[in-house]
Amino acid sequence: MTTKPKPAALPPDTVIGDYRIVRRLAAGGFGVVYQARDGQGQEVAIKEYLPAALVTRDAGQRVPQVAPEKLSLYRLGLKSFFEEGRALTQISHPSVVSVLNFFRENETVYMVMNYLQGASLQEYVLLARGRKQPKVLRESTIRSLFDEVLRGLRIVHQHKMLHLDIKPANIFITDDDRAVMIDFGAAREVLNQQGNFVRPMYTPGFAAPEMYRKGGGTMGPWTDIYAIGACIYVCMTGQAPPDVPKRQGQDSLPTVLARLRGSYSDNLLELVQWAMELEALGRPQSVFALHKALTHDTERRYTPLTMAERVRLQLGSLMGQGPGGLSLHSSALQSPKAP
Repeated sequence: MTTKPKPAALPPDTVIGDYRIVRRLAAGGFGVVYQARDGQGQEVAIKEYLPAALVTRDAGQRVPQVAPEKLSLYRLGLKSFFEEGRALTQISHPSVVSVLNFFRENETVYMVMNYLQGASLQEYVLLARGRKQPKVLRESTIRSLFDEVLRGLRIVHQHKMLHLDIKPANIFITDDDRAVMIDFGAAREVLNQQGNFVRPMYTPGFAAPEMYRKGGGTMGPWTDIYAIGACIYVCMTGQAPPDVPKRQGQDSLPTVLARLRGSYSDNLLELVQWAMELEALGRPQSVFALHKALTHDTERRYTPLTMAERVRLQLGSLMGQGPGGLSLHSSALQSPKAP
């Protein structure tokens, strides 16, 4: 079985709009991200709508080739990508990627963003996990980081938008220590609901149950909130949470969180359990509610594990009832780094 080649990226020195491409930064299933310079020499990042499942493009070409039977789906995703770009230009918040411009060219759409320097939260977690400390990230670090992220997410939701692809690879930590949400997934979600794709377009472990339902369940702020809980889980354990099908079969989440008692406050562990409830109505219904719980814990409670509980949890783990979470190195989590 031959693998379909990915559509070719535009080469360096290509001029699109008023921008000259410097190099390709990242490529995923839905687009390519380039480093570029504007007419004044300022560095920017440009994301090109280029869904690999729908288009082909040979090296040296600029216009994606779309088969006639895929054209309506391609245009549907294009429209969603364009509308997402337009909506993001209205949002000005340090924790939300800044969209400076968006334009049509080469029968596709380009989104121009601030060029960020730093590393993704995924890379920070992998680095911290390598140190083999009792805690992957300190609780104060986690709270400070997600205080910023939730402030930005509140603004996004106030603009009637959802992110739909929050995961450690899409939370960028800049060199000046800002947490910025990148790579929104609206176009991806539209195509996921409309197309018969073999591979799912969500990231296992971070996608809420409603994202697994054919045609999509009722999605809302609670969908992004599930992913926030999953990201905090990663910051504590160094691993992705078990995905929804595993949890629906045998939910190991409470066991994993119980094992973290004493290392992290009961307050934070309860917050993750609340954010990651399988039933949407069991989760916080707004970012405001989750943010309030995160930042208004005036007194943190700690309940260390008893020896009997440690033995019971260890036995449960040996009998296959342990975390069940994917390694953070799993291919499911390896989104390319994008600004």
